[in-house]
Order: sequence, then C-alpha cells, then structure tokens
Amino acid sequence: MANTMKTGFLLVLLTVLFVAVGSYVGGQSGMVMAFAFAVLMNAGAYWFSDKIVLRMYRAREVSEAESPDLHAMVHRLGTAAGVPMPKVYILPSESPNAFATGRNPQHAAVAVTQGIMRILTPDELEGVLAHEMAHVKNRDILIGTVAATLAGAIMLLARFATFAAIFGGGGRDREGGGGGLGLIAMAILAPIGAMLVQMAVSRSREYLADASGARYCGRPEALARALEKIAGASRRVPLKASPATAHMFIMSPLSGKGMMSLFSTHPPVEKRVERLRAMQGVA
Repeated sequence: MANTMKTGFLLVLLTVLFVAVGSYVGGQSGMVMAFAFAVLMNAGAYWFSDKIVLRMYRAREVSEAESPDLHAMVHRLGTAAGVPMPKVYILPSESPNAFATGRNPQHAAVAVTQGIMRILTPDELEGVLAHEMAHVKNRDILIGTVAATLAGAIMLLARFATFAAIFGGGGRDREGGGGGLGLIAMAILAPIGAMLVQMAVSRSREYLADASGARYCGRPEALARALEKIAGASRRVPLKASPATAHMFIMSPLSGKGMMSLFSTHPPVEKRVERLRAMQGVA
C-alpha cells in the first residue's frame, strides 16, 4: 500500500513539473501541450517502464534451455517467496550487478550481469537472486522502476529548459512564456528534482530485501560474501549506468563519497554485511 501511494505521488509530481515547465516556456499553449505529454508519460511509466529499463541496458531474456541453473535458482526462490516465476534476463556487462523490475509480481523480471555470474559461487549468486526476489515479493519493483523512468524524464526537462534558455528564452512571449533566467533556474532545479525522486526509494527497502532474501535462500553469509565481492569488483569494473536507474541495482553502480554518499539510495555495504552476519551469528 505504501509503495502504491509513493507511485501515485511520483506520477502527480511528474505531471506538475511538466505543466510548470510547459507554462513557463510556452504560456497557456505550452501548458496544455506539457499536460498532454505528462499524461502519456505517466501511462508509459506505469505500463512500459520495465521494458524501457531492460532495453536501456540491452538486457536479453534467456530461456531455461539456455541457462538451466539460473532458471532453477529463480524458480526455487520464487517458490520460497510465494511469487510467480519472473522472466530472467542477462545484461552484457562484466561489471557485477543485478536488479528486478516490473509493475507487480505477476509481471516481474530479474536481471543479472554476465560479470556477476562469473565472480560469484552458486550459493552467492542465489543470495543475490533471493534479494531481488524479495523486492518482487515486497512490491518494491513498481516504485523502483517508475522512479527510474520519471527521474530520466526530469533530466530531460533540464536539458529542454537549457536548450530553451539558450535559443529562445530571452524574454516573455505573447502568451506569457518564461524568460531566460527562469529557464536557467529550472535547468538547475530539475536535476535536484530527479535526485529527490530517487531518494523517494528509501534505503530501508534494501535492508528489508537483504533480510528477506537471506531467509528465502537460508544462507545470510552467502549474500554477505556476495555483497563484498560485488563492491570490490564494481570499483575495478564500473557499470556504465544512468544516475536515474542507480537505485534499482542491488548495489549502486555510481561511486559516491563524502557529501554525495548522504544522497545515496543504498546503505553502506559494511552496514548491510554486518546485519546479514548478525542474522547468522557470524562475527
């Protein structure tokens, strides 16, 4: 229920942002056009955001015949979590990572990179998949996927405002469109809005997915070791990822230190590992 309310809030937020920019740039006609575009964007975010994200990372669906072990793990964990078997995808990247997407457990998908399959043992990979199945079970996937699409849309607004300021935003038009300074301000504020959209996806969901996933696979230590391996390997082979989708992965593909770490959608790896090992009584 909480995630459904968050999703609704984000969709309303996107509409307000688009209408505000449209009104400022093009007056009343711009506002109408922006509202129509926002409605289409909202519908697309709800129904097609999972496909957009999968295509963005060139994810390829794999059949049971192509990857029987991976399918067997996902099927086993789906049974443990009490959710339908999701579709299985592989990303063509050597950087180790994984994510789940979809609008509900009946339309879910889990995706792993080629790199994560190379560096993790079967037990560790199952721990990662269990974490993603927990997101499916807890219905985090809708809010996460919609947030990714909307954050990308807000970044698009920033580029549009910058373009308008440079090539046509020097004064107010006859219908009341905005001036260049206002557009530049919008170009600065829109990325901040995108960051706030990402932060709407709480860090607590990662802790909950870790704990639930550890129960599904029965091996908290395996997931803890997997997180440590992913953290180390990701620094050596970073994933080329959009900031708008960073929150979807089991570990943020973006390096954030100092002040930027305060805005991370993921808790520190050390804290996650500590909690997992506490579940098993491992020091």
